Amino acid sequence: MVNSMTGFASRRGEGAGASWLWELRGVNGKGLDLRLRIPEGIEGLEPAIRSAISGAVGRGSLQLSLRVTRDTGAEMPRVNPAALAATLAALRQIEMAAAQQGVTVTPARSSDILTLRGVQETRPPEEDGQPALRMALLSDLPLLLAAFNDMRAIEGQTLAEALSRHLATIADLVARARDAAEAQTAEAAGTLRANLARVMEGAPGADPQRVEQELALIAVKADISEELDRLEAHVAAARALLALADPIGRRLDFLMQEFNREANTLCSKSQSVTLTRLGLDLKAVIDQMREQVQNVE
Repeated sequence: MVNSMTGFASRRGEGAGASWLWELRGVNGKGLDLRLRIPEGIEGLEPAIRSAISGAVGRGSLQLSLRVTRDTGAEMPRVNPAALAATLAALRQIEMAAAQQGVTVTPARSSDILTLRGVQETRPPEEDGQPALRMALLSDLPLLLAAFNDMRAIEGQTLAEALSRHLATIADLVARARDAAEAQTAEAAGTLRANLARVMEGAPGADPQRVEQELALIAVKADISEELDRLEAHVAAARALLALADPIGRRLDFLMQEFNREANTLCSKSQSVTLTRLGLDLKAVIDQMREQVQNVE
């Protein structure tokens, strides 16, 4: 099964006195590159998210964002002990100063003290670190990753179908090139004999065996059977990779380099217009296939 590195998923959830929205985007990359935009103050959330994504995604450049909104009803008023102590100390100081001046001060009521700045504050019910919220978020994250991978699998299926078509085209071009090369074998042999005769006529003192060896060496250098054999082997290897469940993008990318190398050699050895055209067609298909391989995980 082929997975694409391109994908998107979003998910809404709620729990632990909050609601949230996940968004995860992925594009192609050389390795696994994670960029997170998550709220601060939730202890242990980031490393847990990174671990979960690394276990679910093998390769790609990913951007994950998380927006958390706290429920108003979940926030409760609390007294800040330090601020209260400072306020009471200030009130005592005021009362003592007023008594020394003979001024009567009305005793402060608790409701009045609560309205003073800093004495009362609103905080979420959990302490720092938000363990309940962290657990709720991490329980929801696998569902986001499953949706993300489902989309990547759909894209990957389209990629696999396109790559299979390209491999079929390459196999057909290789077969046609082999037929063309075999068809010109007899013609090449006749050409070599004619060249040998012309050389011997122009150089009566030349060693016939030596000249024949040199011409045979030229013929060997022009032989493309090894290149065609390797291209067929590469096609078989690529088809085997497409059947694997593991990430295969890197191996396919390396294989594309080998495809291109053999096609270049075929073009350089070509001794006919037909083989040259077939070699150029091979290079065009291989280039199209290489571009699509860049998106394979």
